[in-house]
Amino acid sequence: MSLISLEHLTVAYGGKTVLSDVNLAIESGEIVTVVGPNGSGKSTLLRSVIGALKPSRGAVKRAPGLRVGYVPQKLHIDPTLPLTVRRFLSLPARVSDARASEALEQAGAGDLAARQMSALSGGQFQRVLLARALLTDPQLLILDEATQGLDQPGSAAFYQRIEKVRQEVGCAVLMVSHELHVVMAASDRVVCLNGHVCCEGAPEHVASAPEYRALFGTGTQGALALYRHEHNHSHDQDCNHGHHHHEAAE
Repeated sequence: MSLISLEHLTVAYGGKTVLSDVNLAIESGEIVTVVGPNGSGKSTLLRSVIGALKPSRGAVKRAPGLRVGYVPQKLHIDPTLPLTVRRFLSLPARVSDARASEALEQAGAGDLAARQMSALSGGQFQRVLLARALLTDPQLLILDEATQGLDQPGSAAFYQRIEKVRQEVGCAVLMVSHELHVVMAASDRVVCLNGHVCCEGAPEHVASAPEYRALFGTGTQGALALYRHEHNHSHDQDCNHGHHHHEAAE
């Protein structure tokens, strides 16, 4: 059985149909990314998947007892509040040191437990949010624009970490993003949304689909190659996209 199955999902509010007749299933272990312009219904789709919105028509079916981890777009923490990473992971429910330590390691934040939340860089903060989502040992990890505000190398590093998490934890991943350049290469399947599913499939298939190009143009091809090139650690050709300082990806 699919982890999540959207069947003819239609969501309307305020007299406006935001999503129309969306069919989408997420299987164990796959990385699915939803892309689309502003106002295309990406957030509505996520909120429907996690059960925060009721469909006007259609259904959202979940595998029984499905464990979901959620990484929000951003989280505001009062900078004057003394709060260590370790303490943050025990809000609202206490977790053991062993579990907290394991989740931080999986998220690539193993050395941050004693740090103050207010002292973290953007990339470190997102890794801590990822660790928090991993505490429940999720079967499905959901990320909502999780790298907003990070630079391109920082985003690429975060998505590489997500791929590692998928391998180690074995969870499926559902991401919503506007960052086409890095997302396309990190995904098994890309769903292009604009109030309905315009096209879906492997990244290369979607990048060349006319419906996708009508929304986004053709500018992501070079960036897709750049990400794959960095991703494969082959430095035999020079990508003329400036110098990427990987320290920024901390």
